[in-house]
Amino acid sequence: MRGGTIQGTIHLSMFAPLAQKIFGDRWFEQGTVSMYYTFATIDKEEVRAIIELPLDTTEEMLPLVTKDVQVKAWAELKNEQQIMIGTVSVGSPKEPSYLQAVELKNSNHEDLRILARYKIGDELPSKEILLTQEEANNGLGRITDQLDYYKGKDKSPWGNAVFYPTAMFEAMALGFERTSTDEFNAVPFYGATEIRNINGPALIGVPYIVKGKYICIGVSRKTEYFWLDSTLEEKETGKIVASMRHLNRFMKAGSPLYKDQ
Repeated sequence: MRGGTIQGTIHLSMFAPLAQKIFGDRWFEQGTVSMYYTFATIDKEEVRAIIELPLDTTEEMLPLVTKDVQVKAWAELKNEQQIMIGTVSVGSPKEPSYLQAVELKNSNHEDLRILARYKIGDELPSKEILLTQEEANNGLGRITDQLDYYKGKDKSPWGNAVFYPTAMFEAMALGFERTSTDEFNAVPFYGATEIRNINGPALIGVPYIVKGKYICIGVSRKTEYFWLDSTLEEKETGKIVASMRHLNRFMKAGSPLYKDQ
């Protein structure tokens, strides 16, 4: 490794201003960012996000406020090293998102060591969250591409300020307080994340219930991994505001559970 790494979920927030430019404010209500992480970044490295325009679309035609469309997107370092690849979409396009199209490969339970205690379909304990404006403001310093919509009631057309994508990940990351090296006897790292606004946006100061379950658990040559699906539901109405699909990996190398390899 080149140094201390930055989580890929921090970079997800780079796509929001671009998505707003292409799709308008509707993206915060029904937009998706779906990314597979391909290269780790370190602190202070310059990173940029890129979203392709839809076919036969020019910048003069933006924003596309009524179309349901999905486009290729990625992020890269200054030297053009790709760090993630995926899709950004709005509405309900015909094509599956980048991560929804990934084949989920489960392994036999007896092949698991690091994740031996977990089973496909296991539900995580639900939790109630309420993100305050102060907490949201404290987290904004981690992201470089900010919007006024994140910063207060007087800035957002929905009344309250909205969650930025990184905050949405953190809200729906059930059980991640337990994904430490000591807990699993292995080094964890993020492999992929999809954030989908369903009846968005998620708003600051509104209570939500987060629910989730493991949909895939497996073993690869270098890692063990799980895929988690979770939802963000409005506490008062039960309305599903957003969902997440996330891949967590755990390194076999260095794990005492793989001393024989």
